[in-house]
Order: sequence, then structure tokens, then C-alpha cells
Amino acid sequence: MENKPQQQPAKQIESVLRKQANWQNLWFYQKTVVLYQLTYTFTRRFLPQYGDRTVDQMVQAARSGKQNIVEGSADGVTSTKMELQLLNIARSSIKELQEDYEDYLPAHRLVRWTPGHPRFEAMLEFCRSHNYVADYETFFEKWTDEEMANIAISLCRMVDKMMLAYQKKKEHEFVTEGGIHERMTAARLGYRTNQREAIEQLQKEIEQLKQENAMLRTKLKGMGGL
Repeated sequence: MENKPQQQPAKQIESVLRKQANWQNLWFYQKTVVLYQLTYTFTRRFLPQYGDRTVDQMVQAARSGKQNIVEGSADGVTSTKMELQLLNIARSSIKELQEDYEDYLPAHRLVRWTPGHPRFEAMLEFCRSHNYVADYETFFEKWTDEEMANIAISLCRMVDKMMLAYQKKKEHEFVTEGGIHERMTAARLGYRTNQREAIEQLQKEIEQLKQENAMLRTKLKGMGGL
């Protein structure tokens, strides 16, 4: 008796939903959390609590940068377009926040730390290598407004650069993998293909069983069994 053909495993069907990004592990998200807490303290310590709209604007810009990353990552499960839009809003908010800090320094006759400033490289290294609020919060009540503003500007610039690279990666994924409509079509086609292949496999097995049954009957007849 011939061996039965082995049934081939069904092909994996294309998933409609993307795997949600773990935004908490994204470095630029972690730095936006720092920016939000730093900005909240900065405005409390160095800006008037009443009659100055800058306080609300800076805190809301910092919060928007953080929250839109979270919302964008969640929406990215079904819509890359929406994710990219929300990430762009987050970048715009961080840029707005950076502008407020940059305006604060000259308005208060403080120094913007740029390459060549004695503290610039140390500040840059600190911001690059520290992503969590716990790394910064012990200094929140100790730093001067000049120190806090320059730290914030450095963080804003890093966040913007990292987010731009992340957006380009997401754009590439959208071009190569398509949006939800393309993935839904691929999933439907994959399901239909699996069904068709399963039916064809069963038909082959039935045909082979018929042939084996006929051979057995022939042998039994020859043995006088039938």
C-alpha cells in the first residue's frame, strides 16, 4: 500500500491588526515624560501663576507631546495614517515647547548653551544617557531657570530628531505593508486560499483511497475472497 500524502500545513493568514508598539519603551516617549514633569516644575518656580498664559501653553504643549505618542501608538494598530498624524502633532507640540524655552532665555537675559559653552557637552551627555524622570527630579528644585531651560531645549531637540526617524520608519512600513484595507484584503485572500488548498488536498486523499480500495478488491478476488 502506498503511503498517504502528508497534509501540508495551512499558510499563515495575513493579520488585519498590527502589533501595538510599546510606547513606554520608546526613548523619545520617555524623554517627553521628563519634559512634562520638568516643565510643570519650571513654570511653577519661575513664571507667574496668574495672568500669564505662557504657563498653560507650556504645560499643555509638554502634555500634548507625551499624550499624542500614546494615542498614536494605540491607533497604529488599525491605522498607520492616524498614527503618523498624531506623531506629527506630538512633534509640533514639542517644537512649540522648545520655542517657549528659547524665548525665555533672552527675555530674562540668560545664556543659551551652545557648542563652545563650558557646560554644553556635559549637558548633552546627561540628556542623551538619561531617559527617566527619576534621573532628573532630584535636580528640579535645585537647578536655576537657566539650567532648566537649557536642559529642556536639549531634550526637545533630541525628541524631535528621534521622532522624525521613527516617523520615517513608520512611513516605510506603510508603503511596504499597506494600510488596514490592504491588510483586510490580504487576510480574506489568505483565508480563501487556505480553504481552496484544504479542499484540493482532501480531494487528492479521497482519490488515493479509492485507488487503494480498488487494488485491495482486486487482490481479494484473486485470492477467492470475493
